[in-house]
Amino acid sequence: MKLNELRDNEGARKPRKRVGRGIGSGRGKTSTKGQKGQRSRSGVSLVGFEGGQMPLYRRLPKRGFKNPFRKVHEVVNLGLLQKAIDAGRLDASIDVDIAALEAAGLVTKRRAGVRLLAKGDLSAKLSITVDSASPAAVRAVEQAGGSVTQTTPRAAPTDEG
Repeated sequence: MKLNELRDNEGARKPRKRVGRGIGSGRGKTSTKGQKGQRSRSGVSLVGFEGGQMPLYRRLPKRGFKNPFRKVHEVVNLGLLQKAIDAGRLDASIDVDIAALEAAGLVTKRRAGVRLLAKGDLSAKLSITVDSASPAAVRAVEQAGGSVTQTTPRAAPTDEG
């Protein structure tokens, strides 16, 4: 077989239907859309129309909302930190910040910041600076002899509520 002999399988590509090109084509005048009515017009959109019955998207109850102000953090788990230290991608003797996490490949997108979570075990003594951290992650790092600095201040609990 040669490159110039390559062909698609029979029927793999259908020629497009040329409509509205005269009565001799067999698809002239109404262009296969029949006579009158909404579906013969241009710009028709019957998606979701159920013949006058209340459509499904209106029969189902609405629930919840999307908060346009929510913050999505890039997550770093303690287990991943330990793996990176064991693999030599992260140096535990220096202060670990977001730039060091990016260099180690643990953070790819900054998003709204980096959040440290307590999934996995950490045995290395580590001082780490992140935007936020869970209380369990802070405890685990401090138990290993390290420290966590959070750059984003935590909201103070209020009496209202």
